[in-house]
Amino acid sequence: MRRATEVRERLFGFSSWRGEQEVALRALAAGRDVLVVMPTGSGKSLIYQAAARVVASGGGGGLTVVVSPLIALMQDQRAAARRVGLRAEVINSSLPRAERERVLADVASGKVELLYATPERFRQPEFETALAAGGGVRLLAVDEAHCISTWGHDFRLDYSRLGEIRTRLGRPVCVALTATATLDTQNDIVDQLGMKDAERAIASVWRGNLAISVHDVHGLDEKLRRFVFHRHARPGAAIVYFALVQNLEKFANEAARFGEVLLYHGQLPDRVRRRSLERFLAGDVEVMLATPAFGLGIDKPDVRLVMHAEMPGSMEAYYQEFGRAGRDGDEADVVALFDQDDVSIQRDFMKWSSPEPSFVASVHRLIERNELRARQEGYDFLRSQMNFFNRRDFRVETSVALLERWGVLEGLRPRDWRIVGEIPREYLDETRDREARARRERKLLQLESYMADSPGECRWLSVAREFGESRREACGVCDACVAIS
Repeated sequence: MRRATEVRERLFGFSSWRGEQEVALRALAAGRDVLVVMPTGSGKSLIYQAAARVVASGGGGGLTVVVSPLIALMQDQRAAARRVGLRAEVINSSLPRAERERVLADVASGKVELLYATPERFRQPEFETALAAGGGVRLLAVDEAHCISTWGHDFRLDYSRLGEIRTRLGRPVCVALTATATLDTQNDIVDQLGMKDAERAIASVWRGNLAISVHDVHGLDEKLRRFVFHRHARPGAAIVYFALVQNLEKFANEAARFGEVLLYHGQLPDRVRRRSLERFLAGDVEVMLATPAFGLGIDKPDVRLVMHAEMPGSMEAYYQEFGRAGRDGDEADVVALFDQDDVSIQRDFMKWSSPEPSFVASVHRLIERNELRARQEGYDFLRSQMNFFNRRDFRVETSVALLERWGVLEGLRPRDWRIVGEIPREYLDETRDREARARRERKLLQLESYMADSPGECRWLSVAREFGESRREACGVCDACVAIS
């Protein structure tokens, strides 16, 4: 632990640890596995960065591998690690082949101490060969660890293989990190990674500065009235979340009558999203209308209002999104607008965002057998062949993204598409798929019950219980507590 403290002061310039950092690093120093659950912006990355330097400077050297699903953020994470003096690298499918080969060579020669990789990278034999040649993995850090869990709100199949991968690597010490995990998810992470005696560094979910409320509404007009009311009641930066892009855009057209609003969703060009983010962070425009794509890796401390205009798919997603309010510690409002019709929208969204294995296999065959036409006509060709044209159904786009992630399709743009392999058999497991769908349905029903039922107790007590935290005192500021008082 003394060496970790020296690294903290020399590399990061901090005189003390924050939150659960010390608990986690003491456990790692003792050779114990650790599960870390801490909010975004509270310093989870410093834990594995400090540990990576300790590992690399110890006897025999060694590498820290950070498994992350967020390809879009990996370059930023590497840059941040390099700024504090770590020899950090990234390897993922977005890199040119020559760059991937250069990184593997540096890993094999022991020049790298911190390596960011996707879980799918372990499917490449040359990757594990390079790891072994470079002295092996001494610390395995699993970021966004809720993805491991069959209960997690962003289930990703290759994450479920990390327990097996860890065994192949010689069972290095493991730190699993996430911003949000219910008690069920925490237990599943520990079980699947084989962290039986792991230390748990769990930050409290309780945020007493956030006033939670849920309001029954029906239709766009009533949602708009609620939005205007809460904007007046709590001025300042605001994020309004939607499940569907077309509903977000309809709302934006009406909300613009009351002032400029920004939009952020996956169908906008990258430059438009970047500009919206820049203006929101700078305070040029206070209102951001967004899908869940907005928020990962973004830490704006002075958000005064987070509103869900459409319900998310789980308690974990709900908590993670509303937790972006009031990070500066000042009072903020967390508002959910519950329209019973939105439940069916969320069910459709879950279905269309998670295509069945047979659907993905059909897209794979279409591109393979019609490669030239697929390149020329892109998604329009695939949609026409699959015989559906619903604007809200984006299973084709999701299927292509999955094929690329699994390493069987090369090319991010249609003109570059090329099938380079067969879909791994386990990805076509219909039983596994049905079980995953059933889990998502249970989570949706759980959140629906929370929002639809009259609050019999403090909202914060209800939320905290789902995350394995028990408290006796009510918050005093949520809609339930205010009604009682």
